[in-house]
Amino acid sequence: MTVSAPVPDLRRYMRPGTLQLAALPPLALYVHVPWCLKKCPYCDFNSHERAPDGLPEQRYVDALVADLEASLPLVWGRPVVSVFVGGGTPSLFSPDAIERLLAAVRARLPLLPGAEITLEANPGTFERERFAAFRAAGVTRLSVGVQSFHDAHLRAIGRVHSGAQARAALEEAARAFDTFNLDLMYALPGQSLAQLEADVRTALAFAPPHLSIYHLTVEPNTLFAKHPPALPDDDTAWDMLDRLTELTAAAGLARYEVSAYAREGHRCDHNLNYWQFGDYLGIGAGAHGKLSFAHRVVRQTRHRHPQLYMEKALAGAAVAQEREVPRADLPFEFMLNALRLREGFAMRDYTSRTGLPPGSVAAALAQAERHGWIERDGDQVRPTARGFDFLSDLQALFLPPGE
Repeated sequence: MTVSAPVPDLRRYMRPGTLQLAALPPLALYVHVPWCLKKCPYCDFNSHERAPDGLPEQRYVDALVADLEASLPLVWGRPVVSVFVGGGTPSLFSPDAIERLLAAVRARLPLLPGAEITLEANPGTFERERFAAFRAAGVTRLSVGVQSFHDAHLRAIGRVHSGAQARAALEEAARAFDTFNLDLMYALPGQSLAQLEADVRTALAFAPPHLSIYHLTVEPNTLFAKHPPALPDDDTAWDMLDRLTELTAAAGLARYEVSAYAREGHRCDHNLNYWQFGDYLGIGAGAHGKLSFAHRVVRQTRHRHPQLYMEKALAGAAVAQEREVPRADLPFEFMLNALRLREGFAMRDYTSRTGLPPGSVAAALAQAERHGWIERDGDQVRPTARGFDFLSDLQALFLPPGE
C-alpha cells in the first residue's frame, strides 16, 4: 500500500539555534509492535493484549511503512547502524510480516553492511522452526524474554510461558542464530538467593552470547503499583546482584553496561547507540525517537493506541508530540545514558553529541570524582564500581539547577 505523506518543513529543524553540532551521531531505527498475549503486571511499556480475532498484521505493516516514508526527509542519506523490532511481543507477527517489514526498511534506508537487526521474542509465542523462519526473513539477532525458569516465579510476574517452554525456545534460538540475547529478571516475588543462582546457572548452560539481567521494579501505572507484591529486601537484592555478577564473569560474559553482559563480539549495537547518545528514529504505536540536527536535538513520540496510530500513520501524521530538548537538559540526558556503560564515554563525544562545551559539566564531574563515583583517563570518563552502585545519585549530579 502506498500512501502520500506530507513532507516535513525542514526549515523548522535547520533554523539557527543555541547549539552547534559539528557532526551528526550514528542513526538507528526502532520499530514498535505493541501487542502481547497478555499484559504483564510489572510492564509499563505501551503494550496491549491481542484481540481474540487476531492481529491486523497487514494494516499495521502498511502503517509502519507510511510512518517511515513520512520521516525520510528528516534522516535522508544517513546510514543506519541497526534495526530493533521491540514491543510488546513482535514474535506474535508471522515471519512473512516481518520479512515484508524488513524489505520495506531496506528499500528506504541505507543500512550499513552487516547492520544488526534484532527481534524481541517470548517463549509463549514459540513454535519449532519459527525462530529459523525469522532468521530467513532477515533478522540477525533474537532477544528472548525468559525472565525466569522457575514456574512459580513466572506465574507470580504474570508470564504466559513455563520453564520448559523457555528451555525449548532457547534451544531453538541457539540453533537458528549466531548471536542472541537472553533476558532474566531478579528480586522476583518470593525469590531466594539460591533460586536466583539456579536461574542464572540454567541460563548460562545455553551459552548465550548476550545476557540482560534486570532488577524487578514496581513502576507507576502498572498492576503491581496498585497491588504491590512482596519482593526480596534490599540486602537480598544486593546479594543477588553480587552473585550473578560473579557467575557471569566466570562464564566469560563481561559486564559492559549496568544490566548487560556479553561475550567478545556480541555486544548489542542498537543499545550501545542509545547509551552513547546516538540518534534513533522510532516508528510504531507509542514509539519514541531522538533526532539531531545542526543546531538542535529533537525528541518525537508517536500516537500510543494501535488503532489511532494506524489511522494517523496511514494519513501521514503518526507523530503525536515533538519537542526540542532544552539546552539545560542535555547534560543530564547524555549522562543518563553514557554513565550506564562500564567504559564510560570520551569528553569529545559529549561535546560532539550535545553541542555543549566541556565546561558545562566540569563542576558535576569534579563532584562525582570527589565521591569516588568516576575516574578519568585523559579524555575518557568512566564510572567506578562504586559509581555503578550509586548510579542514580551519580546521574542526578547532572540535572538542571532547581530539579
